[in-house]
Amino acid sequence: MKFIKRWGLMHTTYPENIQEHTVRVAMIAHALAVIRNRLYGGQVSAERTAVLALYHDASEVLTGDLPAPVKYFNPQIRAAYHGIEEAAHQTLLAMVPGALQGDYRPLLFPTAADAVHWTLVKAADKICAYLKCLEEVAAGNNEFVKAEKALREAVDKLDLPEVRYFVETFGPSFRLTLDELR
Repeated sequence: MKFIKRWGLMHTTYPENIQEHTVRVAMIAHALAVIRNRLYGGQVSAERTAVLALYHDASEVLTGDLPAPVKYFNPQIRAAYHGIEEAAHQTLLAMVPGALQGDYRPLLFPTAADAVHWTLVKAADKICAYLKCLEEVAAGNNEFVKAEKALREAVDKLDLPEVRYFVETFGPSFRLTLDELR
């Protein structure tokens, strides 16, 4: 995962690989679950949400990170990419010893029982893309200005109170330098 670079079509001030991205998604997904539980009456396993997030881009070790503008260019490409991801997940699962496959299958193939967790993982993934844009623009990289606006709109459309809370509470800090955080 550490060798798969993200944001392949854009210049980045702070390069990011999918391993780094995955950890950030897991931490934010965990936070979203905690926020839902503590502030909005939810009963979501924050730990399960975090573990699923750790595997959300596992297929990219085989496929690489296809940039979103390519992945979502049209419905045919999106469907084809979904098939490629499915095949990659099958390949990864086949690499796991048979006695352990039952434990890893639900991490690679979403189940109805984990639907609420996956909703938070997908929200965290979108938030991470938005936060990356905030950081890049704050560092003077104007190549991310348009993406920042588009991703903020996408995050706002998620219409989840825990997402709104996270973005409003923690989002501004992603524009700050380490010295400014103190």
